[in-house]
Amino acid sequence: MEEEKREDPADLFRAGGRLLFRWVMMSVLIGVTVGIVGASFHLVLEWVTEYRMTHGWLLYCLPLAGLVIIFLYDKTKMLQDGGTNSILLAARSGENVPLLQLPLIYISTALTHLFGGSAGREGAALQIGGSIGSFWSDRAKFSEGEKSIFTMCGMSAGFAALFGTPITSVVFAMEVTTVGVMHYTAIVPCIIGALIAAGISDALGIAPTAFTLAPISAGIDPLLCLQVAVLAVGCAVVGMLFCMALHMSGKVYQHYVKNPYLRVVVGAVLVIIITLLLGTRDYNGAGMDVIIRAVSGEAAGFAFLWKIILTAVTLGAGFKGGEIVPSLFIGATFGCVAGKLIGLDPAFAACLGMMGVFCSVTNCPLATTILSIELFGGVGLIYFALICAISYTFSGYYSLYSAQRILLSKLNPESERLQEMVKDLHKTA
Repeated sequence: MEEEKREDPADLFRAGGRLLFRWVMMSVLIGVTVGIVGASFHLVLEWVTEYRMTHGWLLYCLPLAGLVIIFLYDKTKMLQDGGTNSILLAARSGENVPLLQLPLIYISTALTHLFGGSAGREGAALQIGGSIGSFWSDRAKFSEGEKSIFTMCGMSAGFAALFGTPITSVVFAMEVTTVGVMHYTAIVPCIIGALIAAGISDALGIAPTAFTLAPISAGIDPLLCLQVAVLAVGCAVVGMLFCMALHMSGKVYQHYVKNPYLRVVVGAVLVIIITLLLGTRDYNGAGMDVIIRAVSGEAAGFAFLWKIILTAVTLGAGFKGGEIVPSLFIGATFGCVAGKLIGLDPAFAACLGMMGVFCSVTNCPLATTILSIELFGGVGLIYFALICAISYTFSGYYSLYSAQRILLSKLNPESERLQEMVKDLHKTA
């Protein structure tokens, strides 16, 4: 019987070296491009936010801004582009993402923030980064599998450029597309792209997002663990409510208002009316100032609920932006209020709530735990890990992104899919 022919290790090493070199060069190109575009996007959003806050009358022009957004997407035949969901699909399948998605989401998100729509920014950053990663890898004639890697690389770079949390952005990009399977093949491109993009933002004077958290006594406090567990279940419920509101709002709009131009005007009018009835502009834009107040221990009783409603009304109508910062807003304000009720320090509870809700809506416990380190400096890490684990488990199979695939059961270790994967591993061993 002939001995099985084996490839020369030296040949494998040289081939791997050439492939890695191509990957590194592509990752650098994506990191630089996304870093420049992402940093400019961050600066534009900062400017439009400051301008809106000093010119209150802009809110009344929100219907006009909505019409412009729908017109842009309509005339470019991108009304059904799928947004962040299209990026997640591309990261999983290697399909191309139209580069046209970049200027559309850039301009539309800026308009939404300028005129007072309730939306975030990191979702837009994922689209910007993913579209650039897909574009460059397609031009370089990479395979579909490699294109998916560079789409994730772009996602990492976009998140890092805006949020200033490069390690979180790497893990998030690899974890969010298919929950239960980490795409470790993409780790080198993602790290390179994220570090370069974050470095460009830093060089342009954009400070990374971070909060100062008071020191927590060393050791594990059983009572504190119990309080955190209770808060985690609440965060899971709030996260599910946010996901349901986002998905249902779009369906309700489309059912009752068929025309997209009329739909966006109706949504804008609703945002204006609710804002005037509430008597505050806290829920317009991303709301980072409200998050900062919550982390300081101050939040209105139903702020989290109003943010859920206004974000759903805004995005469901056709305005553009992200869902991530709103989830942090919702988590921080809910945690601050709920923390007081269960005996937690409200400032610490706000920080825990941010991570709990973010984890429940993204289904990314590992990325969220790392995010807590980058945002809060590692203070109380065990409690952040605990709230991520519990909120992830209790949030069911809800997600911000309909294209996210939750591959394995959260509660059943004997799921059919898991058994199939184990059998496949035994066959190939």
